[in-house]
Amino acid sequence: MTHDEALALYNAGPKVVAKILCDLSNTIESQQEQIKALEVKVAKLSKNSSNSSKPPSSDDITKPKSNKKKKKGKRRIGGQPGHQRHERLLFSEEEVDKFHPYILTACPDCHAEVSITDGKPRIIQQVELIEVPLIREEHRSYPVWCPKCGKIHYMPFPPEVYKEGLFKERLTSLVAYMKNVCHASFSTIRKYIRDVLGEKVSRGYLRKVIEKVSLSLEAPYNELLDRLPLETIVNVDETGHKENGDKFWTWVFKAELYVLFKIDKSRGSKVLIDVLGKEFNGVLGCDYFSAYHKYMKDFNVSIQFCIAHLIRDIRFLTTLTDAETKAYGQKLLDEVKNMFKVIHNRSSMTPQAFMTALEHAKQQIITAALNDVPSKVNKKGKEEKREAQNMANRFRLHGKAYFEFITTPGIDPTNNVAEQAIRFVVIDRHVTQGTRSEKGRQSNERLWTVIATCSLQGRSAFNFILESVKAYFHDHPAPSLLDSS
Repeated sequence: MTHDEALALYNAGPKVVAKILCDLSNTIESQQEQIKALEVKVAKLSKNSSNSSKPPSSDDITKPKSNKKKKKGKRRIGGQPGHQRHERLLFSEEEVDKFHPYILTACPDCHAEVSITDGKPRIIQQVELIEVPLIREEHRSYPVWCPKCGKIHYMPFPPEVYKEGLFKERLTSLVAYMKNVCHASFSTIRKYIRDVLGEKVSRGYLRKVIEKVSLSLEAPYNELLDRLPLETIVNVDETGHKENGDKFWTWVFKAELYVLFKIDKSRGSKVLIDVLGKEFNGVLGCDYFSAYHKYMKDFNVSIQFCIAHLIRDIRFLTTLTDAETKAYGQKLLDEVKNMFKVIHNRSSMTPQAFMTALEHAKQQIITAALNDVPSKVNKKGKEEKREAQNMANRFRLHGKAYFEFITTPGIDPTNNVAEQAIRFVVIDRHVTQGTRSEKGRQSNERLWTVIATCSLQGRSAFNFILESVKAYFHDHPAPSLLDSS
């Protein structure tokens, strides 16, 4: 508006001026609301793994270019002075298949005659693949004639030979190990068997091999599935899974001694009911996903919501532009940090003093979350500071569920154990692009369960798979994942 336009407006009279001012005021208010909405949108788009539940892989890891020249330090590449040296232990004599003795027959300096002493020999040990690492076998059943029946008969092959097919137990186990532990595709496994082992095989047959391994693991898997509802502490998490382009979910259930995976079309509380039942009497460690709220409410289940996720959500409040919301988030974040200071100082406190300090820290967090919550309702009756109000409502509804670890020994305040257990599944998803059938889903559930459980127990996943496959081929009882001795 120019000076002359403003003067003309003034001379038009008070009614015109009042109308123009009211219109401008409404326009400013509308634009301010839009600005606030855009600021919240920008803050949400700026979420990363530090202030939300987004995975670290989604973060922008691009570093801004720096004009500063990198100074070259005196530190050399490799092991640094003072670091403990790691050396491989020598094989025992029983483990060595072949010895190559080297004995001088004359002195290398003066060529005089020498004699063998009782000193220790110098040793270099080596490992090598045999040239053809496969043993090829053939089973023959010859025809016999029965003059009484007037028929030709053949002696039946042993049942395990029919079950094994082309690949016997060790090669069958290797295929399963490469597929699920090494995240190799069927094409990669096929190339390995062709180029390294010298045998041609189709991808279709490799799929059948995996199905055999899956059948061998059915009993160990079901044993854990039946045991889960009896556990006192179970941590749960879920991640996406694809099957022929359809959306599925991989659920992980982490108990003290084992890990179990379940792939389901649902991401709802139905899966928790199917796996843990309606009478689960333990404590469930999880994030703040709605399925856990419903399971907790419907069946009165004790839950420990992940404090690590809570901290990220509180940090998000401190990134917003609204000063009151930012101060509210910072106050809450400070109280949570004070609680972790108490946890870190546990060794210097008596058990009673530790529990008292922890309980006090809990009350301070809840008080900070529920008192002086920023609020502002606009003319339309809409809450403008929803983020702060949502955080307060979370504490009103489920605040105590963040502190179950105080009264339940052995439970972790975070859900890190479940998130760590599911990481290798995410890697497998990126490599294999999911499954194509119900049998494929079952195979993944069972093999992932074996891999994660064996890792937790310090056992060899390959040896367990081999033991299970042997038992399946010979109709023996399957091994147990609960017996780690």
